[in-house]
Amino acid sequence: MKKNFLLLALVLLLCSHDMYLKLDSYFLQPESKATVQLFNGTFDKSENVIDRDRMLDASILNNGERTAVTADQWTEKDSITLLNFKTGKSGTYVVGVSTKARNIEMESQAFNDYLEHDGVKDMLLSRQENDQLKEDAIEKYSKHVKAIFQVGDSLSDDWQAELGYPIEFIPKTNPYDLHTGDDLVVQLLRDGKPLSNQLVYADYKPSMNGHTHDDQEEMHSHDGGEPHSHGTNEHENEMSTEEHEHPHQHGNQEHSHGDTQNDHDNKEGSIENHEHTHTHDDGKKHSHDHEHDADNDTSHEHKHEDEGAKGIVDNEVPHTHTTGQELRTNQKGEVTVQLEADGVWYLRTIHLVNSEEEGLTHESNWATLTFEVAHGHDNQVGHGHDHDDSSDEIPTWVFIAGSIIVIGGLFIFFNKKK
Repeated sequence: MKKNFLLLALVLLLCSHDMYLKLDSYFLQPESKATVQLFNGTFDKSENVIDRDRMLDASILNNGERTAVTADQWTEKDSITLLNFKTGKSGTYVVGVSTKARNIEMESQAFNDYLEHDGVKDMLLSRQENDQLKEDAIEKYSKHVKAIFQVGDSLSDDWQAELGYPIEFIPKTNPYDLHTGDDLVVQLLRDGKPLSNQLVYADYKPSMNGHTHDDQEEMHSHDGGEPHSHGTNEHENEMSTEEHEHPHQHGNQEHSHGDTQNDHDNKEGSIENHEHTHTHDDGKKHSHDHEHDADNDTSHEHKHEDEGAKGIVDNEVPHTHTTGQELRTNQKGEVTVQLEADGVWYLRTIHLVNSEEEGLTHESNWATLTFEVAHGHDNQVGHGHDHDDSSDEIPTWVFIAGSIIVIGGLFIFFNKKK
C-alpha cells in the first residue's frame, strides 16, 4: 500500500511541470539591470533548468521593438534558469520563451493521472466516454510562456502584441492600467486564431509589492522564493484566503534561503534525495556533490522536459494544479479574470488534442502568462510600500500660502502704525 502511494505521488509530481516566466517585482526602473526567472515545475518551485537549445524563441518586446535574447544573457542558479538584461526607456514590456516539441510515452494509468492532476478535463472525459482509459499514450508537447511587466511610469502598447507562438495569451487591456478589484479580459490564441471552449486556470500569489496598512515590514524574497516578511504577519502570503490556499507542500519547507533546498534526485522514477542536484531538459544531470549516470530505461511516468523528481516523503500528499479560478473561453477565445487581490497573477492552460501523426496519439501545447496587480497608488515602481491615514493631513501648499498672507498682513499693519 505504501509503495503504491509513493509511486502515485511520484507520477503526479513528475507530470506537474508547468513553465513560467517570473520576476521578483514586475515594476522596474528604466535603464536598470533586471533578471527574469524561468521556472519549470510549479509556480512556487522550479525543478530543473532549461537548456538554451530547447528554446525556439526567447525575446523581449518594448516600445515596438522586439529583441532576441542572446546566449550570454542566460545563467543558472540551482534549478532556475535566469535571464539577465537591462531595461530601456519607460513602457510596458513583454518577455516570451517558446520551446521545441518533444515526445513522451506514458502508460494508460500515468496518462489518466496526469489529465486529472493538471485539469485537462475534456480529454479525460473523452477517454472515459470512448472507453480509452486503458490505452497508452505517446504525446508530443511544447511550452510557450510570457510575462508582462512595467518599466517606469509610461504605459506602452506592447502588451497586446502577438509573439507568434503556437498558443499564447493576449490581454485585451494593459494589465498595468488596471488595479485590484478590476476585471481583465484575456484572449487565448491557437496558431493566431481564437481558441474557444478551452479550460483556463487563473490564480495569484502575494507579491513584493503587496499592499499593507498596518504592518510596517516590507515584503521580500530570497533567490526567487515565495515573497514574505519577518513581521507579525510573517507567512500570511501562504494562505491569503480560503479560496486561494495551496495545500500542496514539497516536504516540510515552503521556501529556501539560499542554496539549501536543491535536494531533489534526478533519476527517473527515483524517490531518493541528493542535495544540490538538478537536471537539464536534455536529461543531463549536474551535482555539486557527486555525479551519476542517467538510467536509460524507458520511463512510463509523465515527465515534461525530462525533469528530475524531488524527494517524496512518506506523509506528502499529491497535489493538483487546478487552484484558483477555473474559466472556459467563449467563442472569441476570451476569459474574464477577476483581479480580486494584490499579487502576481498567472494564467495557465494545456491544449491537448488527439493526433493522427504517425507514432503519436496526442499533441499538447502549454501556455502561461504572468503579470502583477497592485491596488492603484502611483508610486509602485521598484518597491513595496505601506502607508497610514495621511489623506487627512493639511497639504504643504496651504502652510506656504498661509505664511505669505500672515507676513504680508504684518507688513501692512506696521507700515500703517508708522
